[in-house]
Amino acid sequence: MWRLAWPTVLQNMIGGLQGIVDHVMVGHYVGFTGNAAIGVGWQIFLVVVVFISSLFTGMGVLVARCAGANEPEKVNRVVYQAFLTSVVLALGVLAPLGYLLAPRLLELVHAAPEVRAAALPYLRTMFMCSIGQLLYFMLAGALRAAGDARTPLRIGLWIVGLNVALNMVLIRGLGPIPGFGAQGAALGTSIASALASGVGIWLMATGRVVVHFSRSMPKRPDWGIIRSLFRFGLPAGVQGVAMNVAGVMLLRFIGSLRYSAEAQAAYAVGYTELFSFITWTSVGLMGASAAIAGQNLGAGRPDRSVRAVNVAARFGLMIAATIGALFLLFGNQLLGFFGLHDPTVLALGRSLLRYLSVSGLFITVALTYTGGLQGTGDTRSPLFITLVSQIGVPLGMCAFWQSTGGLDASRIWLAIVCGHVTRCLLTVGRFYQGHWQSIAVHVGEAPAPTKVPIPVAAESLPVSAANPENPS
Repeated sequence: MWRLAWPTVLQNMIGGLQGIVDHVMVGHYVGFTGNAAIGVGWQIFLVVVVFISSLFTGMGVLVARCAGANEPEKVNRVVYQAFLTSVVLALGVLAPLGYLLAPRLLELVHAAPEVRAAALPYLRTMFMCSIGQLLYFMLAGALRAAGDARTPLRIGLWIVGLNVALNMVLIRGLGPIPGFGAQGAALGTSIASALASGVGIWLMATGRVVVHFSRSMPKRPDWGIIRSLFRFGLPAGVQGVAMNVAGVMLLRFIGSLRYSAEAQAAYAVGYTELFSFITWTSVGLMGASAAIAGQNLGAGRPDRSVRAVNVAARFGLMIAATIGALFLLFGNQLLGFFGLHDPTVLALGRSLLRYLSVSGLFITVALTYTGGLQGTGDTRSPLFITLVSQIGVPLGMCAFWQSTGGLDASRIWLAIVCGHVTRCLLTVGRFYQGHWQSIAVHVGEAPAPTKVPIPVAAESLPVSAANPENPS
């Protein structure tokens, strides 16, 4: 579990540095309105891109099962079909619709006029240039599910390094290159992701990683596989949309407060960036638990699927507790690092970090057990749990307090914690019901013949899709 988890955890923590770099530079060169613009724009972008990239969850389910059953050719076919689908969605759907709908999406969050003016070019750039990020999500998910977590880590490091270099030029300007402000952060992220993802596709095409696109592979769309991708992926996509819609609606409630711009800046830095060290780490553990749970179920060892998820949750609790302690001890310093020095923003940010130090313990457990459910093919249960815990609970609480005239920032922060606690309890309970053990997975248009599961020893997982005789 740890051999697969640590590169993914490190990759996601380093990936979170991309947003940190954006906010630090924008905070110093543009001001807190720039921080709010990036926070609002990124939250809206996530709502759409998470749904579009839902097929990668379905891809992970199929890849992990096929890798656990020692079927590398099926692994390669599934990933290639996911690649074709992601290119079509990025260029044919996300880019044109995102550009046209960006102004209306910004109106939904009640952003202040100065925040909306800075967020519009940022959001449009993210939509138009999203293909690099989608391809990276596809690469990382495919390789991780097949047992290789180190290559996505290396690609992620390339993205962060390129992003830092580009942001230093594009945000503030250099020589004849003008400063683009918040839009420069979107340009840097998009260019870095596209270049590094291009290298990742080249690695697959030349057979240098465990998943590769061979010349003998059918190059046409395989509608049977594509249907399977969306069968398992769409519930996860709707779940992701629900979570991010909840974030957008919280921004709407925050926008109704007296100090809306200051509260949105505190939320953008505290929740979107600093809390991401917990959430992105937990997402990494979720991916690792999904891969190992799916591989073991494909190998006929559901008992090891349960053990993997339990181990992942313990790792997550240790990391979340450590980061939460840093929030409590060094709140002012962390906020000041982002260029937040306004007294109102600092007070709101410190209050938010105190709540998040508790919330992180529950969300990390919820995400690791979500990985166990999704990796074994149960992508519907997390959807219904999300609708209750991420929309019903926090938004219901905020709506009640707003209707009674008692809505303030601290109560919005409390609603976030209550939502995470609810999600944790429901997810753990659903996993231990054990219904995921009976879910069947097929690659192709027709169900494959029934095969006897191959018992896999403890030391031989995760399985390498390219050479299933050897552990990765």
